[in-house]
Amino acid sequence: MSTTHGTEPGTLAPIFRLPNANASVGESEIDLESVLKGAGGIVMFTCNHCPYVVASEARIEIVASFAAKSGLGFVGINSNDPERYVSDNWEHMVERASKGMSYPYLHDSTQEVAVAYGAERTPEFYLISNTREIVYRGRLDDSPRDPSSSTTTDLMDAIEEYLEGKAITNKRTESIGCSVKWKE
Repeated sequence: MSTTHGTEPGTLAPIFRLPNANASVGESEIDLESVLKGAGGIVMFTCNHCPYVVASEARIEIVASFAAKSGLGFVGINSNDPERYVSDNWEHMVERASKGMSYPYLHDSTQEVAVAYGAERTPEFYLISNTREIVYRGRLDDSPRDPSSSTTTDLMDAIEEYLEGKAITNKRTESIGCSVKWKE
């Protein structure tokens, strides 16, 4: 299975309700409504094994912390096939979350949410207004595997412009990372 473009800036974010592998943050199931705080929220498609995600974890935590302080919710969703990619199964998600993850970590075992969003890569980010409008879709920056080589701060730029009430300069960037691991 693969997706074609999916939701883009200017469209409404698809609703979801998924189990949360991070017992230290949030309820056992999380829905989009609870992710969207006063200012909105960020949905990130992620996984456990992708080297782009692993190398970005510290930067992702910085964004999640900034979001929380700014009235934005933040959630990670793992949609990889847990049978073909065992490192992305529920048990491994719980283990990863227990190592200091500050946000809910949701399991999209049916991949329906990834399909609805059109998620293509890990990590991939959707900045969503409090009215469910997607205002940014794309990457964290231009060098997820090597923070020292990064020359952009695409997601943070979009967040700051959004929170300041400005038009987002770059609403859509291409995510850099591993492809979502679809079921056959």
